[in-house]
Amino acid sequence: MAKATETRSGTNGAAAERVRDEAETERIREALVARLGELQAEYDRSLSEITELQRERLADSAGDDLADTGTKTFEREQEITLANTLLERITQVERAIDRLGSGNYGWCERCGTQIPVERLAAFPSATLCVSCKQLEERR
Repeated sequence: MAKATETRSGTNGAAAERVRDEAETERIREALVARLGELQAEYDRSLSEITELQRERLADSAGDDLADTGTKTFEREQEITLANTLLERITQVERAIDRLGSGNYGWCERCGTQIPVERLAAFPSATLCVSCKQLEERR
């Protein structure tokens, strides 16, 4: 992600606020929307696979012993967990797009400091700076 071309003082003059030009904002938005499309397609595929596998399991469950049933249940739970993880990532990207539109993208939700460009490049839907994220993970 490109660095901003100008800064402005905050209301208290305490911190310089990064101002993105429209071209940079549009590049970020396009990247986020593209990622959202990829995640949504992956989620849709995952749901289709879960549905198909469930049909196969129901048709092929005659004569299963407890170990077979346990294995199938474990596999189903793993598939559902992966689908839920994808759904969570979709929500994160949608939230990042909303924050971009409101002008809050790139600023920590907890402490209000600017999230480093390197973190946003690695994780574009980040809403917390590294310090706040570390504190959250300790809890």
